[in-house]
Amino acid sequence: MIVIATSPLTNPWTILASWSVDPSVVAGLGLGSWWYLRAIRRLAGRQRTRWPRWRSVSFLAGLAVIGLALLSPFDRYSDLLLSVHMVQHLLLTMIAPPLLLLGAPVTLALRTARPPNRKRLATLLRGRAVRVLGNPLLGWILFAGALWATHLPAFYDATLRHLGLHIAEHLVYVTTALMFWRPMVGNDPGPRLSHAARILAMFLFMPQMTFLGLAIYGSDRPLYAPYIGPAAAFGTSAVADQHLAGAIMWSSGMFFLIPAMVAVLADWMRKDDREAARADAQLARVSPDGA
Repeated sequence: MIVIATSPLTNPWTILASWSVDPSVVAGLGLGSWWYLRAIRRLAGRQRTRWPRWRSVSFLAGLAVIGLALLSPFDRYSDLLLSVHMVQHLLLTMIAPPLLLLGAPVTLALRTARPPNRKRLATLLRGRAVRVLGNPLLGWILFAGALWATHLPAFYDATLRHLGLHIAEHLVYVTTALMFWRPMVGNDPGPRLSHAARILAMFLFMPQMTFLGLAIYGSDRPLYAPYIGPAAAFGTSAVADQHLAGAIMWSSGMFFLIPAMVAVLADWMRKDDREAARADAQLARVSPDGA
């Protein structure tokens, strides 16, 4: 059990000052940003091509969200309040991965790599391992399984006591979330889903988050022992904090998956409009009067 004093942790200045500097996280985020920006400059220099600004913003925003989750007060207070921990998990699974994928990093790597490296990367992307790992059904199953498995009380408590297991949990979240979101929003090479299949996959994933959230919300006893002591320092109880965490989880499908489905539907409609315009243009070219 964690023993804490009430006043320091609830002081707003203490909260704002609780940013951390994890060398591995900072190095990873810095390296990712450096590589992406360097690749954009290389693309502009070689092909005189401007990489879409919105893709750059999306990718860098995804890295920033990971930094927010792992370096900000969210990380320190995630060990003290389950509700904060739940927000941290949503940052790592529902916000950062789709933003990173919208940045199309694999496409950027292919376009900026030297010919020998481009050939090797293209061969790797066509390989069996990538085809298997890129299977949308596998990504769906692994992501849903990761959410359920990591919220089992015995495992969850262990992640709060063992730093290595906690880091592994975060890696699993980001990895399985990328596998889930790639067919939904990604434009990089790999197995794809039709617009209808994307909407169906996201629709079917919503109950996973809803039922998991309701399972946490519906318990009238603390599910996670390490939160029993710290909750009192914030003027609440572990059960009340647990109810809030469950509500955050079960409502997150509405806040994240429904907008994603709407975006896919809008892209589907734009695609139909573009195809209709091309068909009209072809008919106009072959019509007898040239009209």
